[in-house]
Amino acid sequence: MMNDILIALQAVATLENLLIMVAGIWGGVIIGAIPGMTGTMAVTLALPFTFYMAPVPSILLLVALYKGATYGGSVSAILIKTPGTASAACTALDGYPLAQQGKAGKALNMALYSSVTGDFISNLSLIFLAAPLAMLALHVGPPEYFMLMLFALTTVAGVSGNSLLLGLVSAAMGLLLATAGEDMYGSFRFAFTDDMQAGLSVAPVLIGLFALPELIKMIVMRAAPDQETAKLGDQKVSRAEFLSSLKSILRGSSIGVIMGAIPGIGPSAAAFFSYGEAQRSSKNGKNFGKGELEGIAASESANNGACGATMIPLLALGVPGDVITGVMLGAFMIQGLTPGPLLFQTNMHEIYMLFIGMLFSSVLLFGAGKLTMRMFSYVAHIPQTLLTPTVLLLCLFGIYSISSSMFDVTVLLVMGCVGFAMFLLNIPAAPFLIAFILGPMIEENLRRALALSRGEPGILLSSPITWVFAALIVFVVGLTVRREIQKSNERKALIS
Repeated sequence: MMNDILIALQAVATLENLLIMVAGIWGGVIIGAIPGMTGTMAVTLALPFTFYMAPVPSILLLVALYKGATYGGSVSAILIKTPGTASAACTALDGYPLAQQGKAGKALNMALYSSVTGDFISNLSLIFLAAPLAMLALHVGPPEYFMLMLFALTTVAGVSGNSLLLGLVSAAMGLLLATAGEDMYGSFRFAFTDDMQAGLSVAPVLIGLFALPELIKMIVMRAAPDQETAKLGDQKVSRAEFLSSLKSILRGSSIGVIMGAIPGIGPSAAAFFSYGEAQRSSKNGKNFGKGELEGIAASESANNGACGATMIPLLALGVPGDVITGVMLGAFMIQGLTPGPLLFQTNMHEIYMLFIGMLFSSVLLFGAGKLTMRMFSYVAHIPQTLLTPTVLLLCLFGIYSISSSMFDVTVLLVMGCVGFAMFLLNIPAAPFLIAFILGPMIEENLRRALALSRGEPGILLSSPITWVFAALIVFVVGLTVRREIQKSNERKALIS
C-alpha cells in the first residue's frame, strides 16, 4: 500500500498537474466572487476542456474549480454583501458588518483560514471515512432527511434578530415562495406564467434579496462622505481570535463532512446548519449578525467541509452528492471510470492520485486565497458612485448568463424590491433565504416518506435517527421559547 501511495505521489507532483490545480483553484475563486457565476457554472464550462486530458488531472481540475468557487463566494459576500454563491449567504451576515467597521481584512482572513481548515478535514474524511460514511448514507431515507431538514430549519430562530415573530414571518414567506412551480407529482402551483412552471431559481432570489437592497440603500439613503468606502484594513486574525473560533471551525467542518456525505444536501444547507449551531453554543451568540468572526468561521468551514465530502457517495456508491458532483460523474464516465465499489478494486492507483491531489489543493487554496484577497481588496476602496452601477451590472449579467432567461432577471429585480421593503419593515432576510433553500427538501422528503407509508405519519419517527433529530428539535424549540420569555420579562421590567 505504501509503495502505491509513493507512486501516486510521484505521479501527481508534476508541474503540469500543479499548474492545472492552481488554474482551477484560482479560476474558481474569481468565478465564485462574481455574483451569479456559481461553482456549477464553472465546472460545467470546464467540462469540455477535460475531454482530451488524462483521467486524474481532468477530475482534479473540476474539483479545484468547485473548491475555489465555494471559497470565492465569501469574498464578495464580505466586501459588498453580495454572496457569490448560495453557500456564502451566511458569511455575508457577519462579514459585511465587519467590513463596514473597517475590518474587512480580518473577515477575509478568517474566511480563508476556516475554508482551508474545513477543506483539509473534508479531504481527510474522504480518504479515511469514505466507506463508513457511505454505508451510513445508505441508511438515511426520506423520513431521516425530513427530520434533518426540519432540524436545520430551527436555525431561523437564531437569525431572526430582535423579533422572533418577524423572523417566522420571513421564513413563512420563504417557504411559500419555494412552493412555486411543478411539484414531484407533476402538479403546478403559482404557475401564473410558463416561466414560473419551473419554479424560482436560488441564484436570482439570493442575489436579489441580499445585494440589490444594499444598492437601493446606497441610492436612496446617500452615505456620508466618511462612509463612502469600507476600509480593508491591515488587520490579521490574531492567534487568540483564531483559537476562540477553532471550536466552531472544527464543528463546522464535521457538520460539512456529515451533511456533504448525504446525497442531495450540499454546502448551502451545511453552512446554515453550522451557523445556527455556532450561534446557539457560542458565548458571543448575541453578537452574531453584527460582525462576529466566529459566525464567518462556522459557515465557511462547513461549506468547504462539504466539498470533499460530496465526493464520498460519488466514489463509494456512484451516487452524486450534489449538482456539481453530478457533473463530475459525467467526467468520470467520459474518462472510462465508473464510480462505485468496483472503482476501489479496478482503479486504486487513480484513487490514490485523486486523494493526494485533493490534499495538495487545500494548500493551493490558501495561496490562491491570499493572492486573490489582495486583488479583490481594491473593491473596498471604489467610491459608491462607481461601485453601485458596477455591482448592478455584475448581478444582471451573472443572472442572465446562467440560463439566458429574462424571467430570472425579473425575479432578481422583484426580489431586490422585496428585500428593500423587508429592510424598511425590519423583517430579517436570512430566515427567508434559509426557508427558501430548505423548503423544497423538506416537502419532497415529507411526501416521499408519507408515500412509502401510505399516508401513515408514524414513519416520521420510525428509526433511531429520526428520534434523535426529533429530540433535538424539541430541545432547540424549548430553548427558543425560554429565551423569548426571558426577553419579554426583561422588557416589562425596563418599562416598569
